[in-house]
Amino acid sequence: MAGKDYYNVLGVERDASADQVKKAYRRRALELHPDRNPDRADAEERFKELSEAYAVLSDPQQRARYDRFGEAGLGNGGVAFDPSVFEDVFGSFGFGGLEDLFAQFFGGAAGRARTATRARRGADLRYRLEIGFEEAAFGTELKIRVPRSETCPGCHGSGAAEQGLVTCSTCGGQGRVAYQHGFMQIARTCPACRGRGQEIRHPCEECRGRGRIDAERTVKVRVPAGVDNGTHVRIQGGGEGGASGGPAGDLYVEIGVRPHERFHRDGADVHDQVQVGFSELVLGGSVDVQTLHGQKTVEIEAGTEPGTVIRLRGEGIPLLGRHGRGDHLVHLIARPPRKLPRQERELWESLRELEQARLRAERSRDAESAKTSEGRGLFDKVKDIFGGES
Repeated sequence: MAGKDYYNVLGVERDASADQVKKAYRRRALELHPDRNPDRADAEERFKELSEAYAVLSDPQQRARYDRFGEAGLGNGGVAFDPSVFEDVFGSFGFGGLEDLFAQFFGGAAGRARTATRARRGADLRYRLEIGFEEAAFGTELKIRVPRSETCPGCHGSGAAEQGLVTCSTCGGQGRVAYQHGFMQIARTCPACRGRGQEIRHPCEECRGRGRIDAERTVKVRVPAGVDNGTHVRIQGGGEGGASGGPAGDLYVEIGVRPHERFHRDGADVHDQVQVGFSELVLGGSVDVQTLHGQKTVEIEAGTEPGTVIRLRGEGIPLLGRHGRGDHLVHLIARPPRKLPRQERELWESLRELEQARLRAERSRDAESAKTSEGRGLFDKVKDIFGGES
């Protein structure tokens, strides 16, 4: 399957039930959380990938598309993966979300401060971009308009007007409230302020308290030479704005290449059909061929058969991310004409008489040769039987 193997990320079989997927995510989330892996530079990326895998496999429709088409079937043109959708998985544990859960295990003051701010990275976006055959071959730079959610410039993501934030009366600014459960006391995210420690008294007029605004931005996309259908170009920070001052997500541009009116692509090789005359195949000659890199002359040897493929090395598509280019393959096609001018027809009729005479002579020689071979074969058999000498 092309792209990420979400089943492998979660550590489950492809026929795993929804309950097995959820249990696997809970277990792996505890293992991969950045708080438990402070020495790993890729800890946040691994945890994000785990969350993304659960988002797909826990949704029946997305899982069905992924099973059939792989990662490419998950949509484009602005489909976002939002990490906040995973917090309900831990609701059955009695915690308000992932941050509550890990604060209980690793929290302390640092855990409370992190929960109070709740700065989150913005969601990634996907966009499908169609380009021409030559643009894919040689690379290009285009500008696209991408609708996305951004941090509100008026309140900087807080959702409140100036001096519109007040200390939460429910949690006293801690962002957490304690509950007695038997002999245990468990702290959970404050339901009133959702862990921020502050409440919005006067919402921002620009975003109406959301902390984000809907915008459409022009993004410059640099398409490298040699891309093909399904190639992804990543634009760091081109996704949605983060919550509460968090960094923006990334934009993944999926490339679609329009077919060429003449050329056919196979990897980095280009295939082309060129029609030639029967006289060129019989007598030899040359023909001019148009390639991606200009016009080239192809030599045809005498006696070449129709359908012969001539390879022009290094005249194909540049190798993506590497030096060198593919080849241009010329398929020689010869088609008999349906209508002929009188003079040309007379020449073909004369040629047919000569050709038929040649073929009769060749058939006669082949028949004589076959008889001679058959007679010598019988003589050799008799000689073997009687042990005679030639």
